[in-house]
Order: sequence, then C-alpha cells, then structure tokens
Amino acid sequence: MKQILLTLLALCTLPLHAEGRLPQTDTTPPDSLLQARIDSLITHRLPAGSEAGISIYDLSADKPLYSYRADKLCRPASTMKLLTTITALDRPEADEPFRTEVWYHGTVRQDTLHGDLYVVGGFDPEFDDLALDSLVSQIAAQPFSVVAGHIYGDISMKDSLYWGSGWLWDDNPSSFQPYLSPLMLCKGCVSVTATPAPLRGDTALITCHPLSSYYSVKNTTLTRTPAAGRFRVTRNWLTNGNRISIAGNVDSRRQTSVNLYSSQDFFMHTFTERLQARGITSPTTYSYKELQKDTLVVRIASFETATQAVVDEIMKESDNLNAEALLCRLAVQATGHRHVTAEEGLDEVRQLMKRLGHDPKRYRLADGCGLSNYNYITPELLVSFLKYAYSHTDLFRKLYKALPIAGTDGTLEHRMNRGTRAYRNVHAKTGSFTAINCLAGYLRTPSGHQIAFAIMNQNILSAREARAFQDALCELLLMP
Repeated sequence: MKQILLTLLALCTLPLHAEGRLPQTDTTPPDSLLQARIDSLITHRLPAGSEAGISIYDLSADKPLYSYRADKLCRPASTMKLLTTITALDRPEADEPFRTEVWYHGTVRQDTLHGDLYVVGGFDPEFDDLALDSLVSQIAAQPFSVVAGHIYGDISMKDSLYWGSGWLWDDNPSSFQPYLSPLMLCKGCVSVTATPAPLRGDTALITCHPLSSYYSVKNTTLTRTPAAGRFRVTRNWLTNGNRISIAGNVDSRRQTSVNLYSSQDFFMHTFTERLQARGITSPTTYSYKELQKDTLVVRIASFETATQAVVDEIMKESDNLNAEALLCRLAVQATGHRHVTAEEGLDEVRQLMKRLGHDPKRYRLADGCGLSNYNYITPELLVSFLKYAYSHTDLFRKLYKALPIAGTDGTLEHRMNRGTRAYRNVHAKTGSFTAINCLAGYLRTPSGHQIAFAIMNQNILSAREARAFQDALCELLLMP
C-alpha cells in the first residue's frame, strides 16, 4: 500500500503534456489534488472513442484552474448562445425592448381609413396570441371601422433567409427550427394537444393553438388503441404545406408543437382574420411592403417585449428563435441600418472576440443559436466570454439570473439534483445535438469562489454518458 501511494504521488508531480493544462502564470502552486481528480475522471469516465475540451477558471482568485484541449476547435451546439447573448447584453442599448407596431398611411374621414395599414415587424420572438389580440384591440379603438386601402406586412428588418446557415432540412417540421421572420406569431408554431376520448377506439380530441385558418388539421388518432402505433404529429413539409397530420395511439394527454411554413404569412393571415372578427371591415388579403414614413403616417398600435424576457428563454429553454432574433437586433443596434443580415450580427461577436484578445479567423461562426454544424469555437473562448460577463456587473446580473440552475429549472432541471454538491450551485448553459454535448457557465465552490467553466464533449453517441461526465466534473469542482 505504501508503494502504491508513493507511485500516485509521483504521478501527480509529473510534467504536463502538450494537450494538458495551461502553464501556471503566477506564483501560486497549482491545486494538484483537483487536477489529479479531473485527470482520473477523464481517464475513467470519458466515453470511449469520444473527445472533450475543458477550460476552468477561478474568477475570484483570477487564475486558471485546469485546461484540457482547451484550444481545440469544437462544435458548441447551444452554448453558442452564450456568445450571442453576452455580446448583445454588452450593447448600451441592450435594454431596448422588442417592438411590433401598426401604422397607417392616409387620412381618416367618416369612420373610414382612406389609406393603408402597415404591420411593422421588430423580430419579437415572444409575440404570442395575446400580443396579437392586443394589437387588434388598439386598432379597434381607433376612430375608424373601415380600411379602404391595403394591408401590408413590413418585414424589411432582415433579409429573406428564413433559416440559419447549416440548419438541417430534415429537422423540419420540428418546433426548434422555426422559419425566421421579423413577424413571428407564437414562434411560428402550432401547439397540438390530444386528449383520449371517453370510449376506447374513438378518435381522440384535438385542440390547436393559436386558432387560425392558415393551417388545416387531419386527425386519424385512436383512443387507447396500441395497434394505432405511436402518437405522432407532422405536416406535409416536403411540399411546404401546412396541413397538420395527427395520428397514432392516444392513451393519455399528449402535447407537442410543429412549425408552419412561412412565419410571416402565418402572422399576417391570422392578423387579418382577427381584424374582421373585431368588426373591422378590411381587405381579406395582404402583401408585403416597407413603410415609408412621411407626414401622412401615424402609429396607432404597438406591443413590446422586454429584452430580459427574451434572454430568459434563450438560456432557460435554449430557444433557438430567441437567439436568432437577438442576433438580428444586435446587428441593427451595432450598424444603425434598417435592413440587416445575421452575418452583421456575427461580426459584432467577432469584434468582442478581438477585444478579448482572440483572433476571429481561428473560429467559425455560422448562426447565433448553435443549431448549425458549421460553428466551431473552443472551450477557452467560451470561458473568455464568461470572464468578460463576470467583470461587468450589470451584464453579469442579467445573464446569471437567466442561466438554468442545477436541479431546479430550465434545461438543468433534471440534472445534479437535490443531494448532490452541484444542486443549485451550478448556473450553466447546456448544448446538445447528435454527437455533441456541452456545458458552460458558473459555479460557486464551498469556499465561496466563483468559477467559470466550459466542458465540450465531441463525437459522443450517448448524451446520457456525456451528461454524467459533465455532472461528475462539476461535483469534483465543488469538493471541499
């Protein structure tokens, strides 16, 4: 036993290999016990055939704690949202709300608007059914009930690319891959709820939200009939259709969402329906045109969503739409242009990289949410952004309150649960798709030190094993 202990002690003092930890730049001796524990975890718990990049920094002591392949390029999945969000929250105008507005161009005489209505999109990703009704109610309160002109949607804020670079066509019609537009209603998706009928074998009861004639529903479900197959919801997406098909066995209440083709058409179609339902005589058709402001334009309705509400959804629920909307709004604020592209938003992320001492040419940014397989960043870059956020109090406050909390909420609700050291001590962003699983954020040690970390598992087919590895690493960092 004595010989084994001496051997272990010798191993802990061996020089580090090229892919190992960062060299110590201060006079403080490294925490060799922590490093040995993490080394052992990598050796014994990192799934065979996979890779990992790890960067850990003690923010309280302002020194690196551990690094393993921290400079290796990795696909970040949804941890890419940290770069987008931190860059956006760093703007002076960060708290400016997202706005959707209605203007008219013309004159009002004798209960009639002699002119046109414009719905101007501000890429509000949280604009929902209640928000639409609010706009319509504000219009209904105006001194006219007849629109004699046209109804236009103004979607000029961004280009016509409705998906991010590298987004997968066969993820359609998943709700996590919406059709992007400055005019979004309920995230461009329909929520479908199926409830068993009273009698076995009867068609299940279906409700859809929001209600709109823009889509149709085909219901072939059966109640408590296993032979009907698994419950499934799709639409005729290969032909860009919006006929929602609901099939399979319904043995309990089931709920899911499906995206719709052309988010702006979904919005405008439903908007015109709601106008008529409120007794406003108006055209039943619409088209798209940019509002040109002159002496005949008047704003008559608006709806705002706070930036923090958008950020909360980005972090807690890993919402792709919200991240892309924030990226687009970032481009508008940074460039001052009325019409922007996602690339202009990504250029702002690259500018922050430069300020933090990183060469943007060493990385590849394709979208703002991490859904693209074309994104390539490193663990050390993620930690640099986390360090920057921590050093700016207002920015950090907004980011930290939005991050999922271990064992409590968001995408960490069912990880590192009660009874573990990590429970409620880890605030971090998850990121996962096929073969990729990442975790990056902050944790507070028993000694009160705040730690920033990034763990990027790559080429791993078992997400469960990757999550177990990450959770175990967080537990190690929280050992007294």
